[in-house]
Amino acid sequence: MPANPFHDRDIVSIKDFSKDDLEFIFDATDKVSQLRPSQRGELGKGRALGYIFYEPSTRTRMSFEAAMASLGGSSIGISDLKSSSVEKGESLADTIRVIDLYSDVIVLRHPMDGSSRYAAELSQNPIINAGSGSEEHPTQALLDLYTMLKEKKKIDGLSIAIIGDLKYGRTVYSLLYGLTNYDVDIHLVSPPSLQVRKESIYEVQGKLKITEHAELEDGALSDVDVIYVTRIQRERFPDLQEYEKVRGTYMIDEKTLAKAKPDVSIMHPLPRLDEISQNVDHTKNATYFKQASYGKELRAALLALMLNENITH
Repeated sequence: MPANPFHDRDIVSIKDFSKDDLEFIFDATDKVSQLRPSQRGELGKGRALGYIFYEPSTRTRMSFEAAMASLGGSSIGISDLKSSSVEKGESLADTIRVIDLYSDVIVLRHPMDGSSRYAAELSQNPIINAGSGSEEHPTQALLDLYTMLKEKKKIDGLSIAIIGDLKYGRTVYSLLYGLTNYDVDIHLVSPPSLQVRKESIYEVQGKLKITEHAELEDGALSDVDVIYVTRIQRERFPDLQEYEKVRGTYMIDEKTLAKAKPDVSIMHPLPRLDEISQNVDHTKNATYFKQASYGKELRAALLALMLNENITH
């Protein structure tokens, strides 16, 4: 592998990555996942991952912990604010400064836009953005792109439908930014009130071929290779009555699959509510649990790259 561009580097936005950067990470993920446990366990030996989750998380936090453990390292952090000094009123700045003293890399999820960029300015050790407000979730986009690559053997040339809450879903924005590095067709499917925020994707317009749809039945899914489903983000609605109007708008089920390509891959960043029927779980098209598994492997490779100048020895 060429020189490692990720050693001690903050992971704040997918927009900071070139196509070469993405391919470097994907190549590293393949290599790290193939290492013997004894080799892999040397990549984070004696190192500590610190995490601070101001918002709930299952897959992101646990996959980072599992990834760090697989590298021989340990994890410490805050997943329940009520058991931390945040409950006493400690500022984000002071919390970052303290956890920075105890760890070698910090994973942060926070409801405030710009929180990870702010934390990166304060911390001596590298910061990984695990979700900042409604902005971005860059490692989710990395694992989404890696999943497409592993399942479809390519990203260039794919037709991708992204369905659901496109206004508040931060995974959507990171994925769109990441996809600007590839030649793809994008179909955005959402209720009119949950269309993508145009001011947030002005950078991708002109770089991606995007078609917007309000209904699943208007041909949005018939020729796509990937259906990327998102839940309606109830916690981000300023008015719960508005949430109730749009919840359950779309459901991916066996009838949907009957209208799609036989080999279409169904992805979802999870957690899901009712937007994908459980009957889909046992089909060859269900990719979302594999996607979560790829997340552990990709995050392990990313941590290995951030903690080591060279991961090949």
